[in-house]
Amino acid sequence: MNYDNNRHNAHNEIDHIFQNLLPARNMAERPEQVALCHRMLDAMLEGGIALCDAGTGIGKTYAYLVAGTAYSRFRAACGLEPKPILVSTSSIALQTAARDEYLPLLSNVLTEDGMIVQPLQAVIRKGKSHYVCDDRLERRLGQLDLRKKNWRAGNALLALRNELDMDEIAHLSHYDRERICVPQICDCSQETCRYRSFLEKCDSGRYLFQICNHNLLLADAIHRGSGRKPILPDTCALIVDEAHKLPETARQMFGVTLAAEDIRALTHSLRGERFLLAAEVLNDSAKGLLRKLDRPPEDRPFDYYKKSLAAPERSLTVIDRQLHGLLTPATRRRLKNVSSTVSLFHQGNPDMVFYTEEDAHGGTMLCATIADLTAQLRQTLWRQERPAVLTSATLAVGEDFRRFKEETGLLTDSRVTESVAPSPFDYQQNCLLYLPKFPPRQKDAGYYDKLAKEIASLLDASQGHALALFTSYAAMSAVKERLPNHGLRYPLFTMGRSAIHTTEQFKARPGSVLLAAGAAWEGFDFPGDCVSLLIIPRLPFAVPDALKEKERENHPTLRLFIRAVVVPEMQIKLKQGFGRAIRTETDTCVVAILDERAAQGKRYSEDVLAALPEMPVTGSLEEVAKFIRTVKSSDYFMEAAS
Repeated sequence: MNYDNNRHNAHNEIDHIFQNLLPARNMAERPEQVALCHRMLDAMLEGGIALCDAGTGIGKTYAYLVAGTAYSRFRAACGLEPKPILVSTSSIALQTAARDEYLPLLSNVLTEDGMIVQPLQAVIRKGKSHYVCDDRLERRLGQLDLRKKNWRAGNALLALRNELDMDEIAHLSHYDRERICVPQICDCSQETCRYRSFLEKCDSGRYLFQICNHNLLLADAIHRGSGRKPILPDTCALIVDEAHKLPETARQMFGVTLAAEDIRALTHSLRGERFLLAAEVLNDSAKGLLRKLDRPPEDRPFDYYKKSLAAPERSLTVIDRQLHGLLTPATRRRLKNVSSTVSLFHQGNPDMVFYTEEDAHGGTMLCATIADLTAQLRQTLWRQERPAVLTSATLAVGEDFRRFKEETGLLTDSRVTESVAPSPFDYQQNCLLYLPKFPPRQKDAGYYDKLAKEIASLLDASQGHALALFTSYAAMSAVKERLPNHGLRYPLFTMGRSAIHTTEQFKARPGSVLLAAGAAWEGFDFPGDCVSLLIIPRLPFAVPDALKEKERENHPTLRLFIRAVVVPEMQIKLKQGFGRAIRTETDTCVVAILDERAAQGKRYSEDVLAALPEMPVTGSLEEVAKFIRTVKSSDYFMEAAS
């Protein structure tokens, strides 16, 4: 009876927080948000795994923080051992916002109401390489003449005497980071080691929420699965935000990756230790590979990079043989990792799948992963006896979670529950879907000229204020070259390797146009009138690669594989791109999909409509212009004219 009462009280607390306390802080009550929070709490109470597709703007962060707080209070009322709650996200911005914005407000509200006495606190957890080792810092400072060092880099080193997290210090060189970070095997002799004090504080019970990224979550799971010492404390529940990124993170964690930055960092380390000839040899032998890795993968097969691995593999073998005993432990480890990785990618391994991904800088990352990822996830992450909540705006297509469950090893797990919380945004009033009656056909001669002309007409109808999301950099470049020939009247930006700088420029020029590809399909926020026209020239089908070929073997026919894997992945990617359009309740936007396969009655028209919220659809440019005139203020048109 006590259990049932405590459970009932926990749900009542959720209602009280969302219906009374937060509205008193001018936060609108959203019934779907409250229902989502209740479903999250139920999963925690029942030891289940809840898959929660939460539409843009529903407020899933507050939903899971409130659910976690209510669950912790329930456990305390039942006399259970106090344990923290683990929150995993892939975004540094979201980790910081949860700790510094969302949780403090919730804590203040609950304190004022008398529900809690001690404030709710969270700590962000990172790997050892992000924290400074006091012993190594002092050794590094003792080696330097700060008068001869770049003054910013020198000041950054000195500032670390008062700051443990190196990410908080600007202008710290990569070379210095390597030499002062906490080593993999921490044998610090200092009694007052700040890193150890930090870990003790993390495990002291003062933090209700432990926040990390997906990489650290999986690293901890791997440690536990192999019997090694855990990285994170035991927790009573797991919350995975941005859960759609978990499968790709797992592929990389259970595999190996190689990016241009890995080779350049090793070259830099060799130079820093005065092995100039070795650095030069490696740099020369890797030039061809680096040129390829600096470009986005597009549709190039993995074998395109394989020949370019031979020369750096030979150089790395020689360097390792000649310098192994002369290098510092950090550089020796880096040399070993890069050398073994290059050899793996060049020589291959029949038990692994090789493929490419776009790296964080818009280049190519070579990847190798185990063939059966789902078995690894089941053995490490899901066998832990704790409830879990996985949430994102793109876990499901409609109400179908099958593709996500397949990728994460949850397809047959009896603990799984599913729910879809639709966005509170009024897409019927604030959004218009444009599907041209006669879209440019990719197989036609002059396709890019016709595509650029169609985009230019749309820009005139919307008065600029546009984001165009391409599925390839080649297509983006082709359109960029041709747009000026069609009377382009708006400032034009192209997102390249300096993505943050470009988006800032775009936002600072109201009425301008941004062409983007790759990572721009998700993670970038353009609220307000900044993006009032979202253009998607081609449906975001994944490029066939070795991973897809391997998965194709599990389906009896190509048609079934396309319907079970290829189309759902396209729909989820399309949802992610669409999410750039409407970011707040007052945003208004035209979404234009120019792919002939999405046109009415064509092969993927129903799949496109099933992936997106219900909204009016038109094939008329005049209707696009009319919609913009109806929903925008006079200031909007003045921006476009300036």
